[in-house]
Amino acid sequence: MSWVILVLSGAFEAVWAIALDRSAGFTRLWPTVVFFAALIVSMGGLAIALRELPVGTAYAVWVGIGVAATILYSFATGQEAVSVAKVLFLLMIVGGIIGLKVVN
Repeated sequence: MSWVILVLSGAFEAVWAIALDRSAGFTRLWPTVVFFAALIVSMGGLAIALRELPVGTAYAVWVGIGVAATILYSFATGQEAVSVAKVLFLLMIVGGIIGLKVVN
């Protein structure tokens, strides 16, 4: 169950990162509200997962999921150009996340 919570909290990391960008330095109300709500859910989920998972592995997976989801969102919305190199490096991050899960 800790892994499920960790994956979901990693997804919420992407939500707060995107909301932080949309908040324009906390000058826009609703993106700021989403940022803080997602931050609480994300950090709370990480804290719960850390009860059973080693901190190094859990943190790396949490960040990796957040990074991968944020990059995919940027690609999908056109905020960031897709390139072969970026996709390759993104796959390397995902491979690392899978590897950490397999060896743990």
